[in-house]
Amino acid sequence: MAVRHRLVKASPRTVWSVLSDGDRYTEWVVGTSASRQTRGRWPEVGAALSYEVRLGPAHLTNETVVRRCEEPTTLELEAKAGAAGTARIALELRPWGEECLVIVDEHPLQGVGGLLHNAAAEVAIQLRHRAMLARLARICETENATAENVTAGGTKARPRAPGGGDA
Repeated sequence: MAVRHRLVKASPRTVWSVLSDGDRYTEWVVGTSASRQTRGRWPEVGAALSYEVRLGPAHLTNETVVRRCEEPTTLELEAKAGAAGTARIALELRPWGEECLVIVDEHPLQGVGGLLHNAAAEVAIQLRHRAMLARLARICETENATAENVTAGGTKARPRAPGGGDA
């Protein structure tokens, strides 16, 4: 079971606003090149996003479904990966002073991914989580700094994360 955490220098409210915006999924989820909402209202239970992963010339389309949502602290997703099976990805937000501790926990649920899960797969998931949490932190910390600038009388602009595609 791959569990990783990161302290994000932004409020839990800011982190939740990014996670709860289905249109921003590809900005923080490593490996996705495109996504779109396919049913429900993200992040309500049962809502789904279709996402695309590019592997060289191949394009794979799969789906992520919200299985549990307790705003503003818990988002649990089931990522479907075709023949590879499905995985549970749980994101937990904990206030840490004025910052946010983000904990991600992922493990296979069904299919070949669960049968072939081993130490090498754990390492790959840990590396992916490290990159994903770094992206999420960069987005949230940029938005937090922008919000502070607005409060201090600066100009308001909605920043977008650099490199929102494949990583």
